[in-house]
Amino acid sequence: MSDKIENGAGAPPRRRTGSLRPEGGPSPKRPATFRHLAHVPSFRDNPIVFVTTCTHQRRKILGSREYERILREIWQRSADHDGWWVGNYIIMPDHVHLFARPEIGAQRMSDWVQIWKSVSSRRIAAVLLIKPPVWQSEYFDRYLRSSENYSEKWNYVEQNAVRAGLVDLREAWPYSGTIHDLMF
Repeated sequence: MSDKIENGAGAPPRRRTGSLRPEGGPSPKRPATFRHLAHVPSFRDNPIVFVTTCTHQRRKILGSREYERILREIWQRSADHDGWWVGNYIIMPDHVHLFARPEIGAQRMSDWVQIWKSVSSRRIAAVLLIKPPVWQSEYFDRYLRSSENYSEKWNYVEQNAVRAGLVDLREAWPYSGTIHDLMF
């Protein structure tokens, strides 16, 4: 065998197999992708999490004071019931953005999101006279690493209604607010 092939020169490029796993080794079951990298654990015990979830089939049904009242009430109680504190939020006609922080020992985030989506789905569906579900089953979450990251995300989210052409100024969108002040 020549030195070139033995040292890798001239050999066909290796195909990367496996995806990155928390322990760093590849998984033999599927090729690596950079769309879904391994979960990176938070550096804090109780990080602030940015959560986005959409209505079922992206129906534009949420833009009203009644639905904001329902969601606020559920989120306010979640601190005592589930150990999750909701900070800033914005309710768009077909999706919701919120920032939340778990207490130490709080319910898992997936359980908490499922709980408030289930309770609000029943209540909103009753007002709308529709069958649940109101929400898509999936949601997006992102752990924030700094106060700058929080401010940056909130400033972006606040512009949603302006970008959607629903209002001219972000302050004019009535379905947003703060339930608890989440400090970094």
